[in-house]
Amino acid sequence: LPHIGYTITRYLYATANVNIPDFFKKSRWPDKYWSEHANWMGYIAISDDETTKQIGRRDIIIAWRGTVTHVEWVANLQNFLKPIYQDIPCPDNDVRVEAGFLDMYTDRQTKDDYCKFSAREQVLGELKRLLEKFPNEEVSITLTGHSLGSAMATLSAFDIAETKLNIRENGEKIHVSVFSFSGPRVGNVKFKGRLESHLGVKVLRVHNKHDMVPKSPGIFINETSPPWLLKIAEDIDIPWCYTHVGVELELDHKISPFLIPDVDAASAHNLEAHLHILDGYHGRNREYEATTNRDIALVNKACDFVKEEHSVPPNWRQDLNRNMVKNEDGRWVLAPRQQVVDTHHEDIEPHLEQIGIPSPSK
Repeated sequence: LPHIGYTITRYLYATANVNIPDFFKKSRWPDKYWSEHANWMGYIAISDDETTKQIGRRDIIIAWRGTVTHVEWVANLQNFLKPIYQDIPCPDNDVRVEAGFLDMYTDRQTKDDYCKFSAREQVLGELKRLLEKFPNEEVSITLTGHSLGSAMATLSAFDIAETKLNIRENGEKIHVSVFSFSGPRVGNVKFKGRLESHLGVKVLRVHNKHDMVPKSPGIFINETSPPWLLKIAEDIDIPWCYTHVGVELELDHKISPFLIPDVDAASAHNLEAHLHILDGYHGRNREYEATTNRDIALVNKACDFVKEEHSVPPNWRQDLNRNMVKNEDGRWVLAPRQQVVDTHHEDIEPHLEQIGIPSPSK
């Protein structure tokens, strides 16, 4: 990210042993090339001095990646709400979120170096470290993600504000915001109310109106339901009553002259397509007009969405030779995997203890 003025300070990992099937593609050789229990989930980055001066504050970004499997993972959600206070300190026991998202965020695998600390602990510990590094500067915390990553960004934003990590010792409140792309619903009405009204987290929810993922979970009872129905659903503790959070920015891929109007569900959910539409969005019911000359070829990296006359091959992004290289004997073998140095996260341990989270080893 140096070309846009940010420096990555930590990679994030989450356990793959969650109760939602088909979230991740697992390596065929986990013992040799990857962790059996962990998945790379994103990164934390911070603005450099020049960018900080330009935007007027030191910006910390927490970016969560989406699923790498097909869009059908939504159908595999174990669609029940779990009280958040059991994993994240919250005074309201009625605040609930989708169980699979919460498990992925808070679970750890102590025998695995990548997720010895939970994703939650990695985020909070690194954030505490960075805030202590810039105690006298104005800081903002920006979270973003696509699909599953959107849910993780929303959940971690709630956690940061609930644990008061965004409040300085002098009482100064650090702004926390979320830019969500085509994300599913995360929690119930009480979750929405506490996130927006009590904690003051700002969320911009960007989605394509033809995408099915933002319509789940909570297909039947959600924020579009009458208030009286939502109240009854909450009172009798219906486990599938979900509501979206934040301000909605609804896009429509059919306004773009570059995209095929009628496509499959996976293409409608595609992140690059969202960014393409957003680039030409100038308001509801207005025509598409590109503003940054974003390359249309990016849309077809992992789908077949661009009209044929633009001569962009479908699904063109792939690893060179599937990561096979020719060795000295002339044989083709899998390239050796570069080992990540910072998988242990021990340097965040003292910062976790400062905010009252004990070390996994203790």
